[in-house]
Amino acid sequence: MSYTMTIKRIGIPVLLCAMLTTSACANILQRARGDNAQSTTVNTADAPISNTPAQTPNLAQMSANDSPSQEVLAALYHQILPSVVDIQVTVSTSQAGVQGAPFGQGQSPGPVRGEGTGWVYDDQGHIVTNNHVVENADKITVHFADGSWTRGEVLATDPQADLAVVQITPPEGMTLRPLPLAAPDSIDVGYWVLAFGTPFGLEGTMTLGIVSALGRGIPIGSEGGAIYTLPDVIQTDAAINPGNSGGPLLNLNGEVVGVNFAINSTAGSNAGVGFTIPASVVQRVVPALLEQGKYAYPYLGISGGSITPQLVEEVGLPENVFGIWVSSTPESGPAAAAGLQEGDIITAIDDQPVRSFDALVSYLFNSTTPGQAVTITFIREGEEQTTNLTVQERPADLPIASADPAEATIPIGQVIEIASQAVIEAGVMQTIESTSATLEPNGDLLRWVVTLSGNGEAATVTIDVTSGEVVELSSE
Repeated sequence: MSYTMTIKRIGIPVLLCAMLTTSACANILQRARGDNAQSTTVNTADAPISNTPAQTPNLAQMSANDSPSQEVLAALYHQILPSVVDIQVTVSTSQAGVQGAPFGQGQSPGPVRGEGTGWVYDDQGHIVTNNHVVENADKITVHFADGSWTRGEVLATDPQADLAVVQITPPEGMTLRPLPLAAPDSIDVGYWVLAFGTPFGLEGTMTLGIVSALGRGIPIGSEGGAIYTLPDVIQTDAAINPGNSGGPLLNLNGEVVGVNFAINSTAGSNAGVGFTIPASVVQRVVPALLEQGKYAYPYLGISGGSITPQLVEEVGLPENVFGIWVSSTPESGPAAAAGLQEGDIITAIDDQPVRSFDALVSYLFNSTTPGQAVTITFIREGEEQTTNLTVQERPADLPIASADPAEATIPIGQVIEIASQAVIEAGVMQTIESTSATLEPNGDLLRWVVTLSGNGEAATVTIDVTSGEVVELSSE
């Protein structure tokens, strides 16, 4: 089974889009885990921006697939901008290291400053942003488009959805203008969308694009910890760059369809493939964070992945069978209690066909809650069977099953770090300019094979997928 990602510098292609800055570093540097880039902050707000929107066309009457005129786009910009905030954070150097701070040899000691985006969720002073924007922040400052600012405090976070709520007291005389959430089924591929944020420190930026795809499953989680699949992610070609994290993606009615959080890029900047947490996730998770401080995720207790031609060949599955191949079921999980086991192929849940792991995760998130009984249809040794299963709450210390078997191993970002450290300590290489990591079969097992190059040198490092141990190191 081959699972390949190409990485430029030390990072991963799916990059979380907050931004870190230090006084000693004005060049763009990609974070170790690919979350952020470093840059000096540029303030482009030369004149105050009014909180009163300009006279606008009747945006509510626009169809989602209308082609926006420049007058409509300008009206939307002035309508939405007062509800979008720039979030600046300060993180101690030790905590930044925990998050995967930028590599940057020679970086001066002291706090690391970060920057991202957020938006007004309600009139109670709640700002929604990404968890990775405010994670481990010692100080948070929230800036509004008119130049005013206030301090913020993290009220609740959900790393599994990469969402966070920041509590603020609005500046004196300001009336907060919440952004409405769009109905979850109100967009489709090809619909126009607007992204707001602070890319590279440029406040008050709006970009235009379309919905490129729907229903993506994106692995997410803390580095070195549990990796989860975030369901129903929106893909867009609206320009998203470091600093856009936490900003809203909106339709032409000015409604939030999602929260921008990542890009797929080997360069650390926009490549036309951005990812947005959908409104359906925001509508479920944020109210739970405000009321209970957490969201209870449904949990089946399986590891596995979508059936692919490679998987069919490697484990001898029937051809042209669609579903989820179960690679393991933890003993304490509901799947094991219901009798599911390694080698089963799940084909439906509650009589709803599931052709991919992403579809299964989406159904669980949108249609089930912990304690709910569901019916699983599966194939075992060529025979279709069903079993009843009671969904549990996802344990805090266990990862949910992954959309790809590769994601059930040590995360690729951590693998890159292990390989880089190994070649440097061995004296094989001192400069690493690019890397790639491939998950390859080794008999009945899998292994990471990492290639690194730089300054005319190259090395290959083989790493055990479970322990992270370097099995083999060779240089060219």
